Amino acid sequence: MKNERILISGAGIAGQVLAYWLARHGFRPTVVERAAGLRTGGQGVDIRDQAIEVADKMGIMARVRDSAADVAGMRFVRADGRDLARIDMQGIKEKYGSTEAEIMRGDLVRILHDITVDNVEYIFGDSIRGLEQDDDGVIVTFEHAPMRRFDLVIGADGLHSTVRRLAFGPESDHVRHMDHYFAFGNTDSTLGPDRWMTVFNTPGHFAGIYRSGNHPQAKAYLMFRSARRDIDPRDQDAARALLAAEFRGENAWHVPELLKGVLADPDAYIDTLGQVRMRSWSIDRVALVGDAAYCASPASGAGAELALIGAYRLAGELAAAAGDHRLAFRRYERAHRPLVDRKQQIGPNLRLMAPKSRVGIAVRNLVTRLPILESMAGMERIMAPKTTEQLPDYDLPAASIAQ
Repeated sequence: MKNERILISGAGIAGQVLAYWLARHGFRPTVVERAAGLRTGGQGVDIRDQAIEVADKMGIMARVRDSAADVAGMRFVRADGRDLARIDMQGIKEKYGSTEAEIMRGDLVRILHDITVDNVEYIFGDSIRGLEQDDDGVIVTFEHAPMRRFDLVIGADGLHSTVRRLAFGPESDHVRHMDHYFAFGNTDSTLGPDRWMTVFNTPGHFAGIYRSGNHPQAKAYLMFRSARRDIDPRDQDAARALLAAEFRGENAWHVPELLKGVLADPDAYIDTLGQVRMRSWSIDRVALVGDAAYCASPASGAGAELALIGAYRLAGELAAAAGDHRLAFRRYERAHRPLVDRKQQIGPNLRLMAPKSRVGIAVRNLVTRLPILESMAGMERIMAPKTTEQLPDYDLPAASIAQ
């Protein structure tokens, strides 16, 4: 098999799923991660549709269900905390026979690491500094480790991908600002009821608290509309200052406490709500997977789904092509792009979460109280268009099947 030595940048969901399947197919993956260890923070992520099939093939779906977030639904509240409306998502799932599961990102990352650590080389606390491609491979320079040569390099390093910048050009060419900023961090668990996502809105602002039934730590969400795109997300001091300035005048409900919790959390996520749109996800011997290639934004609820399916397809196509990266990269993109295009249509999600005006908030609240909402949500799950191509079964080596 050609191109066995494959470097993956990023030890998140996409990077570890890709490493798992590459190892199963007989490749030799190495994962480099900038952080000193696994990044186990983050919000709840959904495993649904074909992503469930991928997780089943990996033998982890039972563990995903055992670690499920166990959230009943979403509450919209007044300034005094009284209910305006509720969406019983757990009830809708049960009524329409949904098999999807929600799990905290950190729990999924740990599960993936457990099943890859014995068969994958991990390099923590380092990152890629330079890529030099030639006909036979890629010379990679690191921030700390000695220079190494790999056959292929895959960027699974998120919205602000280093691999994408080095191989495809500046971030501004590929990341679209969606006119919102999003923040997520730890907060006081007493601020909201167990097993509910509780949300309070003012025009253009969203504040919420997420209480998983299986986790003692509550999570705060803050989002606001802004056309500004001049904040470098790597400058966390500037990002925190922007968030504080935007919500400092919001004193209703628990907004001050939620803001305080996010600002005090050293691992808080504060960033633009962005999407990655690219004409191609590969260039010669370098390719991208997950958010680095096609981030749909946190508002899509599709990041884990796209990562699992995309990584499975990428590894499988490399195996099916006996390591011929040119053929494999084309097949991966052709098969996966229709799903990506659909999941990046997030306009309705933003209108639900952060209406622009008081009238918009009132209309949203009215709609969520109508009995027809449950039927609409159920029918959306049944009638949602599927990808035209079924998830393929890629042949595994006999030794791998025996594992």
